[in-house]
Amino acid sequence: MSITLTRGTLTRTPKPVPSRDLSVAARAVDAVKVYGRGEAAVHALDGVNVDFATGRFTAIMGPSGSGKSTLMHMLAGLDTLTSGSVFVGDVDLGTLNDKKLTQLRRDRVGFVFQAFNLIPTLTAAENITLPLKLAGRKPDQPWLDNVVETVGLGSRLGHRPSELSGGQQQRVAVARALASKPHIIFADEPTGNLDSRTGAEILAFMRQAVRELGQTIVMVTHDPVAASYADRAVFLADGRIVDEITDPTATSVLDHMRTLGA
Repeated sequence: MSITLTRGTLTRTPKPVPSRDLSVAARAVDAVKVYGRGEAAVHALDGVNVDFATGRFTAIMGPSGSGKSTLMHMLAGLDTLTSGSVFVGDVDLGTLNDKKLTQLRRDRVGFVFQAFNLIPTLTAAENITLPLKLAGRKPDQPWLDNVVETVGLGSRLGHRPSELSGGQQQRVAVARALASKPHIIFADEPTGNLDSRTGAEILAFMRQAVRELGQTIVMVTHDPVAASYADRAVFLADGRIVDEITDPTATSVLDHMRTLGA
């Protein structure tokens, strides 16, 4: 995919999508999450069934309180369900003890958050490879070089976060998520702290990681423009999947959100 900046806008020229195995990277089966008890109980997820295909970029959308962040947290093993199951690949997260769950998150899952969550005393290069170091693994250098080139960080690897712009810091966070070749990457409002132009660049990098590096990304966002970079948008309301569209555009997403009262 080529990327062209013209008069402050970003134009994307899609490249042909290579054929790839569209097996399921993550899924939820009859997922229920209830917070509180009795009359104060809140059903954040109410019987959610959804699959996320390998090698695809999926946006999860919905009004505030719809359950989209809760769903991502459950899929990523950051919280536990009240009932039902969530899987990463063929692994049922509900069957794992804390140690195994931590290992799975470290080895098979990447994370990108609205807050960049970088270690201020480490360089960009050190932040990128930190999860690998903690896991006692050596980086696949050709892969790492490809990731760094994809996110355009080659000249900034020796800089600490305080020496980088917000967009550059988020590029480091994206590269960190990609560095270990995770089974799936979860992104929670990854452009929420960025201006529109920088946010567009980060989204383009994420889309490029899917198209050219074969990664799988699931992104929670409230922004129809951000969702337009995805291959598919899934809509939640009141803790349930209520709709989905493929090849979303900002206009089609906005139209769907309006019907949900968002």
